[in-house]
Amino acid sequence: MHSQIKILFLLLLTAWLTPELCAQAKPVDAEGHQWWQHAVFYEIYPRSFADSNNNGVGDLNGIASKLDYLKQLGVDAIWITPCFPSPQVDFGYDVSDYEAIDPMYGTLQDFDHLMSEAKTRNMRILLDYVINHTSDQHKWFIDSRSSRHAAHRDWYVWRDGKGPGVPPNNWQSTFGHSAWKFDPKTNQYYYHYFYAEQPDLNWHNPAVEKAMFDVTRWWYQRGVSGFRLDAVDTLFEDPDLRDNPILAGTNKYGDPEMEDKYNKKLPQVHDVLKALRKVADEHGAVLIGETYTNDISELKKYYGEHSNELQMPMDLMFGMVNKLSAPEFRRQIAAVDGAGGWPVFVFGNHDNPRSYVRYGDGQHDDQIAKLMAGLYLTLRGSAIMYYGEEIGMTNNDPQRKEDVQDPIGKTGWPKEKGRDGERTPMQWNDSANAGFSIAKPWLPVPASYATHNVASELKDPDSILSFYQKLLALRHQNHALLDGQYVALNQEDPNVLSFLRKYKDEAVLVVLNMSAAAQNVSFDLGPQGYASAKGNALVTTDKALNGEHTLQQVSMQPFGVYIAAVSK
Repeated sequence: MHSQIKILFLLLLTAWLTPELCAQAKPVDAEGHQWWQHAVFYEIYPRSFADSNNNGVGDLNGIASKLDYLKQLGVDAIWITPCFPSPQVDFGYDVSDYEAIDPMYGTLQDFDHLMSEAKTRNMRILLDYVINHTSDQHKWFIDSRSSRHAAHRDWYVWRDGKGPGVPPNNWQSTFGHSAWKFDPKTNQYYYHYFYAEQPDLNWHNPAVEKAMFDVTRWWYQRGVSGFRLDAVDTLFEDPDLRDNPILAGTNKYGDPEMEDKYNKKLPQVHDVLKALRKVADEHGAVLIGETYTNDISELKKYYGEHSNELQMPMDLMFGMVNKLSAPEFRRQIAAVDGAGGWPVFVFGNHDNPRSYVRYGDGQHDDQIAKLMAGLYLTLRGSAIMYYGEEIGMTNNDPQRKEDVQDPIGKTGWPKEKGRDGERTPMQWNDSANAGFSIAKPWLPVPASYATHNVASELKDPDSILSFYQKLLALRHQNHALLDGQYVALNQEDPNVLSFLRKYKDEAVLVVLNMSAAAQNVSFDLGPQGYASAKGNALVTTDKALNGEHTLQQVSMQPFGVYIAAVSK
């Protein structure tokens, strides 16, 4: 009798668990696409998204309270920048404990609550994993610096100087000045590519690799669907510590320009990425890489020779382009589209001025914001949004050094004002502090919050937010936008960027006027199998283009967007 009850209990337990387990175990759809290939990702800077306890700093419960908004917008997965315990020297990118939540953001229970709420909305959560370095307050480094014979001594990069007061070599921190910090207790220098409070891990040590891989397993078991890997280029350094080549001129910190030849993009990086990928594949997870490169051949390497490294190495070059240029965008898109992997175009993030500022002309900023959405949400590949892009948030750069929060700005002022401007609080409504918090926010909101906020734009069918909603809804349901190939059109046009997305018998035409003047464009789609093609508008910024139109001539307003289904 007891055995029969036990069997019945096991059957009931299996029936209860199976649906959720099956849902988690279905990383591939009926046509062989991974879940992340169709997902829209949304980067959240937790300090600035939503403040649930009104202390002026955003938190995890604040994020949880806004999941319905994100779901309505069309977001499938959120990437949260570091929310681990940290002294906040680099606002979370100096981690002192990888398996906990910083009290300013909440608790592990709050994270579990956020995870649970996300799952009920069929949304996924990714974390930002800082794998190059820890905080100098991490228990590993505290032990490492305690003695030359400490258990964790070789977990970091320690070396003797060349002489009294002379570091081991000429390597520079990306945040200015020498990348070596002298520690008088053990009379050696430790290496830090970033701030001195961010000592680099020694990835040549297998114990470091095991510990860092175990961290990912710990979070996978807690439900996360992947990681954005921070600063993957910098994991390894030349064991011989050869000096880097000096270039002409000086940088914004007053240091000599230098090529990071021996402390960046070393081949061993790819061995670590392959191993990390194996762990991710065990959990149906995705790895997004912060891969800064000007070279498409370099970008290709991050996919792996056998597609066994990063599923989503970021193309971040658009973040460096500060003007609209149909020819330049066309060139970059073609290069990434032909790199052999699944493209990931990034137009904005927490390290670069907002696209609203970079591309705006002061007169047509809202039109240009829609134009940029029309571009990066229709390209082949996965889309990564940055919070606030969908409402046209602008930068709010500090005007005085004493107002700067970002250490980069404090070090490099006035040439470098830091990254505060693109990290300001999310603008929810037109009440005080943009509805972010009753308390004084950790960064001031820009004056534009009075007109550019979620509540106001949800009511306006012509707002930037309404345009994003229409475009994201289309992206989720249109096969050509989800899976179609990218076909560049009118490649000599200096003003208008246009392309087809083709999938089986379906095709979508995307036309983007990147100039301040009206443009007439015509399309010969005969070579694409659409000899007498007509376009039926799906999303457009010009009401005159609604409905069906011949594609022999399309009249585009300044900075206009026309997205149409093509019929034969």
